[in-house]
Amino acid sequence: MQATAMILVIYLSRSDRWGDLPLYEALVQKLRHLGVSGATAHLGAMGFGEARRVRLQGLFGIHEDEPVTVMALESEAKLRQAIPHLRGLAPCCTMALVEAEIIPQKGACRQ
Repeated sequence: MQATAMILVIYLSRSDRWGDLPLYEALVQKLRHLGVSGATAHLGAMGFGEARRVRLQGLFGIHEDEPVTVMALESEAKLRQAIPHLRGLAPCCTMALVEAEIIPQKGACRQ
């Protein structure tokens, strides 16, 4: 991976679905299929979006509408190529591209 890259951040809710799959799972699988270097879905404790509706974990941490972000790290060109495919899965989700600097690893890392 090059020294600079972009991070694609996709904002959604845990209750969002793509067919039988949670939308976050469908997005991560699509990013993998498209050859993106890496992607992770993060479950949020609390958040709000454009609608100003606060979403948070419920009693015992169980709630269907918790905020989720999917983040993918890759070159700008590859992420821009992926966005139309992701838009097909998530037409209403907010997406943002953020510049990133890759910090090299030190020593041997497990694969």
